[in-house]
Amino acid sequence: MQAYTELAAPSAVTHSLTVSLTSATATNLVVAKGSLLQIFTTKAISAEFDPENQPAQTAKPEPEFDHRANDDDGLESSFLGGETMLVRTDRTNLTKLVLVAELPLSGTVTGLAKVKTKHSKCGGEALLIAYKAAKLCMAVWDSEKSNLETISIHYYEKEELHGAPWEVSFDEYTNYLEADPGSRCAAFQFGSRNLAILPFRQAEEDLEMDDWDEDLDGPRPVKESTTVANGDSDTLEPAYTPSFVLRLPLLDPSLLHPVHFAFLHEYREPTFGILSSSQERAHSLGQKDHLTYKVFTLDLQQRASTTILSVTDLPRDLFKIIPLPAPVGGSLLIGENELIHVDQSGKSNGVAVNSMARQITSFSLTDQADLNLRLEHCIIETLSIENGELLLVLNDGRIGIVTFQIDGRTVSGLTVRMVADENGGNLIKSRASTASKLGKNAYFVGSEVGDSVVLGWTRKMGQEKRRKPRLIYAEIGLEMDDLDLEDEDDEDDDLYGTESAAAKPAQALNGGGKAGELTFRIHDTLLSIAPIKDLTAGKLSLHPDSEEATLSQGVVSDLHLACVVGRGKAGSLAILNRNIQPKIIGRFEFPEARGFWTMSVKKPMPKALGGNVGVGNEYEAFGQHDKYMIVAKVDLDGYETSDVYALTGAGFETLKDTEFDPAAGFTVEAGTMGKQMRIIQVLKSEVRSYDGDLGLTQILPMLDEETGAEPRVTSASIADPYLLLIRDDSSLMLAQIDSNNELEEVEKMDATLQNTKWHSGCLYADTKGAFQPSAGDKGAETEKIMMFLLSSTGALHVYALPDLSKPVYVAEGLSYVPPHLSADYTLRRGLAKENLREILVADLGDTTSQSPYLILRNQTDDLTIYEPIRHIREGETSLSATLSFKKTSNTTLATIPLETEQDDVEQPRFVPLRPCANINGYSTVFLPGSSPSFVIKSSKSIPRVIGLQGIGVRGMSTFHTEGCDRGFIYADDKGIARVTQLPPDTNFTELGISVKKVPLGADVRGIAYHQPTGAYIAGCMISEPFELPKDDDYHKEWAKETLTFPPTMPRGVLKLISPVSWTVIHEVELESCESIECMKTLHLEVSEDTKERRFLVTVGTAVSKGEDLPIRGRVHVFDIVTVIPEPGRPETNKRLKAIAREDIPRGGVTAISEIGTQGLMLVAQGQKCMVRGLKEDGSLLPVAFLDMSCHVSTARELPRTGLCLMADAFKGVWFAGYTEEPYTFKVLGKSHGRLPVLVADFLPDGEDLAIVAADADGDLHILDFNPERESSPSHTL
Repeated sequence: MQAYTELAAPSAVTHSLTVSLTSATATNLVVAKGSLLQIFTTKAISAEFDPENQPAQTAKPEPEFDHRANDDDGLESSFLGGETMLVRTDRTNLTKLVLVAELPLSGTVTGLAKVKTKHSKCGGEALLIAYKAAKLCMAVWDSEKSNLETISIHYYEKEELHGAPWEVSFDEYTNYLEADPGSRCAAFQFGSRNLAILPFRQAEEDLEMDDWDEDLDGPRPVKESTTVANGDSDTLEPAYTPSFVLRLPLLDPSLLHPVHFAFLHEYREPTFGILSSSQERAHSLGQKDHLTYKVFTLDLQQRASTTILSVTDLPRDLFKIIPLPAPVGGSLLIGENELIHVDQSGKSNGVAVNSMARQITSFSLTDQADLNLRLEHCIIETLSIENGELLLVLNDGRIGIVTFQIDGRTVSGLTVRMVADENGGNLIKSRASTASKLGKNAYFVGSEVGDSVVLGWTRKMGQEKRRKPRLIYAEIGLEMDDLDLEDEDDEDDDLYGTESAAAKPAQALNGGGKAGELTFRIHDTLLSIAPIKDLTAGKLSLHPDSEEATLSQGVVSDLHLACVVGRGKAGSLAILNRNIQPKIIGRFEFPEARGFWTMSVKKPMPKALGGNVGVGNEYEAFGQHDKYMIVAKVDLDGYETSDVYALTGAGFETLKDTEFDPAAGFTVEAGTMGKQMRIIQVLKSEVRSYDGDLGLTQILPMLDEETGAEPRVTSASIADPYLLLIRDDSSLMLAQIDSNNELEEVEKMDATLQNTKWHSGCLYADTKGAFQPSAGDKGAETEKIMMFLLSSTGALHVYALPDLSKPVYVAEGLSYVPPHLSADYTLRRGLAKENLREILVADLGDTTSQSPYLILRNQTDDLTIYEPIRHIREGETSLSATLSFKKTSNTTLATIPLETEQDDVEQPRFVPLRPCANINGYSTVFLPGSSPSFVIKSSKSIPRVIGLQGIGVRGMSTFHTEGCDRGFIYADDKGIARVTQLPPDTNFTELGISVKKVPLGADVRGIAYHQPTGAYIAGCMISEPFELPKDDDYHKEWAKETLTFPPTMPRGVLKLISPVSWTVIHEVELESCESIECMKTLHLEVSEDTKERRFLVTVGTAVSKGEDLPIRGRVHVFDIVTVIPEPGRPETNKRLKAIAREDIPRGGVTAISEIGTQGLMLVAQGQKCMVRGLKEDGSLLPVAFLDMSCHVSTARELPRTGLCLMADAFKGVWFAGYTEEPYTFKVLGKSHGRLPVLVADFLPDGEDLAIVAADADGDLHILDFNPERESSPSHTL
């Protein structure tokens, strides 16, 4: 049995849908990524506060800093305070995505739709999800479990629904799922000619009509409840009535070859349009204008249909229907070369967008052939239907606008115009697979071959007074929270007549009177590493004598994965690491350090200015940077002390002449209280309080006056104005700081607090109102401090401070870590109990969104993460009835430390979890110990546990200074202290691994790593216009060819990439029409005399100049040589040098590998696999060959054994053996049957050897070769 785990979840977006799912008023975005479903909500933030806001998106980048921000001495403005930066305020709103839930599915999503239903407990809409192989399910949102609840499943895999015997299975067809805009039914097209209709129950259909006019029809009647007589809402009738399947030829005999269908707007009955043909739809047949568009209305009661519209003789290249709402109405038919609008009366208007339209159709079209657009795989959605504008995203990502002209109530024409690059027309780099509108001015554009984006737009206004109100707010200094930016935009739009709903359709749709030119910008991005077309293992390359190499010792992984991802302009190099590779600012020897606490504190006002009164912001702008750092130490003799340091730009220095006593003992916890007026140092035996100048103000001893005992503090938690201490006798102490900044113990009024043994606890400042009686209540003037306690029996107790009379929430089953934890959770027999070590409640998130999470830590440092869920129950307002905890997915296990038998090794000390309010914009939690990790989350991800590269960590703290902005400091088990930051331009949260993408701007086919130089070589493809050779002696007519819209052919380009700067330092273009099929770095023998071997880059290509000419192959061999670098760019000291080239007369070179022990290569050329050796004259000498079947997609060798495998794209896997002296090449075994293998490799495990293969459906196959096994035929894998 083989076991494997997923390194990264699917990231290619295939479908998306905007739906009110979680509530009736919510705006949710549902995104399908293959077998993963993500549900988002949106949040509008000001662009001024967006850390990802990139000014470089505009065509004319502005200077990063104003020249006036530099002082007279030329100091860098980046080291000045934020208040000195002179940056122009950007007051536009950005639409950000916030993840609500992430759900793995047992299937591949092929369609999404939404319907309104009364069966949703939260009042939202229902979600329809279509899967491969004709499956359909209906789900609603369950607010109590914060999950989707499936309320129906529909299978259409019956044998009687299959067509002719020669038709393929249902999962081989493209299925379409559409829902009626009136939520009366849904339609699911599957197989070749099947259409399943799923009707939904409609209570009083006439009252549900959207065209009810209260002025004409009177007051809208009150809707009646659909519950049964007993009034129990749980006994609602099913949301649907029995579905039925229609064979399309029974609707109309001409519907033999359906292309696409969609439900239409503004019809009283469910009405849909079908684009189909009575003939086989194939370009090679040369038929013209054989498509038909027909509109049918459905009678759901009689299960019958009526044809109400038919448009014939449509162009053969139409492939999609876009239904359009009022005021435009009708539908838009999309073709590869034209757009055609058909209104409700059957009148059509079209536009040709390239010169090919004239050759393939005789349909009447307006000529815009000069645009030269290719509409294959384009996306068109409504942009501003009031203005008659549609958004067009082309196959290459370019953005255009489709505009309708209206005469009265009839469409008289449509035009297409492209958005200029300076207005954001080139922001999208990849082909779009889906688009969903997120609001008035934002669209989500999903992609399978690149990053998905939230695309926003504004209109350029010509009026000067449009801009004047926007400058007032920056000068009077209003807080952003006090301004409703969205409402202000609405008021301006109404005033100046832009794209708001107040614009008169008659004026907007006339083509004149447009509000202004559209400008696009990217608001948010979803990371994608799909498709991964090639990968290789590499290593970070640093100059051996550089400062960066010295600083990075011990925190750089031995290997990382370099993957080529994306297609077209979205082609990139993605560097993947399992752990975070921190950016080191400073490195120090600090063997005695065991803990760090940095803090920013207000200094007391001098007595000449008023004594010890709290200082105001006018005297000192606190909080800009950390001032002090307390370090807990253990020397070589085991003596425990603490020291305080003053923080500098990238380090720290010892402070003297203060009242801080290093000999007072070991620091357990430290922080600030009293609104940053007091530094609190928690020692094992006492608590010390200092002012801003480290003057000792108070000592609070750990002394029980009744018993005289002096319990020792084991852990502490600070949340101003409270201090929680957990002591070694399992008791707790709670202290509060008063208005005079004096600590006083809070009396424990609840007997449970006094008598229960407490194992762990923490304080949490509930700024979000997540744990208040009314969920999300932020009305209180001061934030509520919540106290979470873990008893020795494994129960969770929650107190709302300062009330200690009774807990507001108790959950007895926390130690059983159930999937859903609530106050009424009942234990089951046989459940294992987790040995919990620590609990912590802290905010996780980024600058866009933060929310609290409950984190459990067990004895082996494994983490369990719970998300608090608030749900509303009628008549219940208490926390116990409305709060539950949902366990989030976390597959990361802690690293087990290596056991050692040395006696002098220090026993590991328990170091508690460390919440960090801001590390590079993330609110995160750090896990110290043998498995150092960050619990990190962004607004678009679930919490992830990602390890920190290196060995175990003894202590860690945030570190925010001039030279290390929002970084952190830590000391490892070898006594090395590092001041670090999270690496820039790296994503950790969305996939749970470290991902750094390097854009290459071209389609990438392969990647190779050159070990001696540490450089990467990417095999890229660029498209070029193709023209027939003018000098061909056999085809004289080719010289007369004139094409304004020529086809394109690929040309291979090799790019040498420096891992120091991650930039392209050299390019080599191959011949025209020569595409790169494979590439690899091989250790080849370069001299037959000296037997010298060298790492060389080997590239296999195919030259294709037309389907009537044979494909020729070619093998290129390159070396990387050292040259004189460009001035100021020392990394450009390398170049690619061609040393060999071999032409293959028949067949392209599709796979390359090393083979044997003599430095030879295995080349898959056409239908042969040939072993070749590099000669000194630059040729490749063949020494052995093996005949193959069809197309070799992969060739691999088990190093230095001669055992190799070849994967055929149609015939499966071949296992072969190669020997030297004499040269022989024989097949040892083949896979059984037809297995379309795209990639395969060896899977060695000790003395066992298996073969792992992946087929065209993404399924993994594990094969092995055992000729002695009796159960299988000989020579079979």
